[in-house]
Amino acid sequence: MKRFYQNYKLLFGISGLVLILDQLSKSWIRSSLAMGEIWSPWEWLTPYARIVHWYNTGVAFGLFQGRAIIFTILAIIVSGLIIYYYPQVPKEDWYLRIALGLQMGGSLGNLVDRLFHNGQVTDFLSVGNFPVFNVADSSITIGCFILIIGIWLEERKAKKESILNENEVSIQENSSLE
Repeated sequence: MKRFYQNYKLLFGISGLVLILDQLSKSWIRSSLAMGEIWSPWEWLTPYARIVHWYNTGVAFGLFQGRAIIFTILAIIVSGLIIYYYPQVPKEDWYLRIALGLQMGGSLGNLVDRLFHNGQVTDFLSVGNFPVFNVADSSITIGCFILIIGIWLEERKAKKESILNENEVSIQENSSLE
């Protein structure tokens, strides 16, 4: 049990925090604003950013509307795969561990909505002309960015190590020729 806890504490901590923040914010929106109602603390801010009660039966950015059952099944599969794969991620790959936690938390946040709100995910963050989104959507997106940046940094590090190794071999070859 201790090994299980050590393997999963970061994953469940991050995903749990995302899930709680997501569900609390959505609950507040559903209880405070009527469907389609807009709230903004300052009138001048409304064209740029506002809170609006909306729902989505597709995925992020309003894509693939009406396919809630597919995304429900997909969220369960993705979460299961993350739980299976997570212990295999080296502890040094913290960026990947954080990214997976954010992605799983976001996936579970929208899954809870789909299961308990007739396949509809509550969205409420509206910025400019961008599609309305929520904490779970943001978490998945941020997790993807962290993953991409982490992979890029790892590739850079590997390339640098490869160049250093090549230089080392070249120096050794030169010194053996002398």
